[in-house]
Amino acid sequence: MNIGVDAAALGMSHAVTAQSADVNSGYWNPAGLIHLEDNQLALMHSSYFANIANYDYAAFAMPIDDRSAMGISLIRFGVDDILDTTQLIDDDGNINYDRIELFSTADYGVTFSYSRQPVFAEGFSYGVNAKVIRRIIGDFANSWGFGLDLGIQYETESWNFGLMARDITTTFNAWQIDEDKFETIQNAIGGENQELPETTEITIPKLQLGVSKTFNFNYDYSLEAAIDLQMRFAENNDIISTSFVSINPSFGFEFGYLDMVYLRGGMGNFQNELQIDNTEQVSFQPSLGVGFKYQGIQVDYAFTDIGDQSVALYSNVFSLKLDFSIFRH
Repeated sequence: MNIGVDAAALGMSHAVTAQSADVNSGYWNPAGLIHLEDNQLALMHSSYFANIANYDYAAFAMPIDDRSAMGISLIRFGVDDILDTTQLIDDDGNINYDRIELFSTADYGVTFSYSRQPVFAEGFSYGVNAKVIRRIIGDFANSWGFGLDLGIQYETESWNFGLMARDITTTFNAWQIDEDKFETIQNAIGGENQELPETTEITIPKLQLGVSKTFNFNYDYSLEAAIDLQMRFAENNDIISTSFVSINPSFGFEFGYLDMVYLRGGMGNFQNELQIDNTEQVSFQPSLGVGFKYQGIQVDYAFTDIGDQSVALYSNVFSLKLDFSIFRH
C-alpha cells in the first residue's frame, strides 16, 4: 500500500498530496475526489524486480452531488508461479520432479473512499478511506487486515495544500498459518525456523503534508511545482530522522502544453546510506514521466529507479485514466 499508483503521480515522485483531484485521489488523498465532474476509471500496471513481481491497480470514482463523491480501488502486488519443492523428496528419499507444484504470494488492498466539501468553508474538502487488506502465501498462510485514512485539502487560485494521514487507527493484520504446511517446510530445509512466525502485523500511522503551486504562461503552457513531506513516527534512515519522527521530502514538477501533453520529473526517497567505509552518503530516487490527454482519455508513463539514483533495476509504469464525459458528447 506504500508503493503508489498512477504513472503521473509516480513520475512526480509521489508529490501530489496537495493537488490530487481525480479518481486516483482515493489513494493519494481522498479529499481530492470532490473535484470530479463525471465518473472516472483508472488502470495501472507495473513490473518490479526484472518482471518477477507484478503490481496492478484499478479504481472507479463518481460524484454523488455537488459537494460529495465516492470511489473504490483495488491493488494487487504479487509473485506468481513460485516453485514449491517441499514435496520433491518422498519419504523413501527418492526425488520426483512431478511432486513440484506452483503457488503464488500476493497482497490485495481494497479501498472505499468518500469525500465531501462543507458548505461553510469554500476551497476546503475532506475525505476518508476504509481499507481491507488481504495477504496470501499459497496454502501456507493468509491474513486479513483493516485500516482507515483521513485526508484534507485546501485550494486557492494558484496554491494547493494537502494533508494525508494514513493508517490513523493503526492498520492491523491477523495471520492464519497452516501448521501442517509449516512443519513440512521445516523438514524440507533441515530443521531451521523451528518456531511459528508472528501472527499479527501492525502498520503505524504516517502523515504526508503537501504544497503545490501552478504557474500559467501565455495560456498554452503551465507548470505545477510540488513538495511533499512524508512523516513516519519511527527512527530510520530518512534524511531527517529523530526518535520521534522521520521526515522524507519529495519534489515533483509537471510541465503541460495545451492541457494535452505533459512532461514530469521528481526526486524522492532521500536516505542516509551507510557506506562500506562507515561513512554516510545521501541517496535519492529519481523519476521521469510523460503523459497525453485527449477528450477524456489520458495515458501516462513513468520511468523510475526502484531504489536510488545508482545503476540498478528500473521500473516502467503505465496507467490509463478514462473520464466518462467522453460518452456524453
